[in-house]
This record gives sequence, C-alpha cells and structure tokens, in this order.
Amino acid sequence: MKRGAVATAVVAAVMLLAASGLPTIQAAAATPVIVAFGDSLTAGLGLPEKDSFPAQLERALKARGQEVKVINAGVSGDTASAGLARLDWAMPDDASAVIIELGANDALQGLDPAATKATLEKIITELKARGLPILLAGMEAPPNLGKEYVEQFRALYADLAQRYDLILYPFFLDGVALDDKYTLGDGMHPNAEGVARIVDGILPKVEELLAKEKPRP
Repeated sequence: MKRGAVATAVVAAVMLLAASGLPTIQAAAATPVIVAFGDSLTAGLGLPEKDSFPAQLERALKARGQEVKVINAGVSGDTASAGLARLDWAMPDDASAVIIELGANDALQGLDPAATKATLEKIITELKARGLPILLAGMEAPPNLGKEYVEQFRALYADLAQRYDLILYPFFLDGVALDDKYTLGDGMHPNAEGVARIVDGILPKVEELLAKEKPRP
C-alpha cells in the first residue's frame, strides 16, 4: 500500500472511532486537590507561605510519590461559624478532598462546645453532599476552662467523625502544643519546625484521605 493510501486509512480509522464514541487517547488523570480549610493554624500565621501547613504537606506528599495539590483555605481568627459563612466561596469546584481544621478559636473564646459541634456538622454535611471525603482535625481546649468543658470539646470531634464516617486526627497540634521549641513567640502558633512535626504526624491520615478522593471527570 502506498504512503498516501496508508495515511488515508489511518485518518479514516480515527474518524470511525470518534464517530463510535470510543476514546482515541486516554486522558491523563487529573491531579488531586486537597483543600486545607481552617484558621490561623492552617493559614500559617507568622510564617512565610512556604512554611505553612498546606505548603509543607504538599511537599511531603510529593516526596512520597503522591502528585497532589494542597490549597491553603485557612483564615486567621476564624471560628467554626466564620468557616461555615465562607464555605461556598472557599471551596473550589475541582476539590478532591478536604481537611477541616477549625475550633481552636471557639475554645479560646469559651464558646459552647454544643454550638461548635452543630456548626461543624453543617460544614461536614455540605461537603459530604458534594461527595468530598473529609479528614477532621481535632482540637483541645485550654485547661483553664475546666475539666468538663475540656472533655466536652475533645469529644465533639470523635462524635462527629463516628457519626459521619470521617477520618479523624484527634489533635492537630499533637507534639507541638506548649513546646517552645515548636512554637512562635506567642506560645500558641507553630513555627516552621512545629508545622513540619504536624505534617509528620498527620501524613498517614492524609494518605488515607487521598485513597478516598472524589473521582474527577
């Protein structure tokens, strides 16, 4: 068969496949997008962007062979209610999964744990309605608020995780809180080393989250 005839045959075959609705080339898988949705602990208060939790988490995942994008959707000062108020515009259409890190400011303000729980529940139900898997990062209340308050606040995260079948990381600041080596001068927010420690601790849970990522078209 002459070269011109071969080219014509190839074009005809491609057109036939297109007409039949069968893909000629398989599209490359879209990069998963994790949205880190939280307060100043997520935003990286006092740190350059490269040292923030989302940036360090993305680098750590890539170092483990996970091609992923982590979006920083943290806003300093946010309570759970403030997070709920901005949920719609903070969540991109291409989100694959979400890490919720909210509640620290609720505890610092001594807000009713039941109210915080109800607000987080609204966030969770909205995200689940979008088919997004969730990793819920828990928070501890300051001990000066009393044993009963501390226990109620701690329990709300475990209760929500169980009720909605979420992946739970019990305490976002585990191994960092109250340790001067890992916090900024305010004694509350993690420094770059502290964020790295948080990432090391939460990484297995994030990989579990990625295994449940929402399929992308």
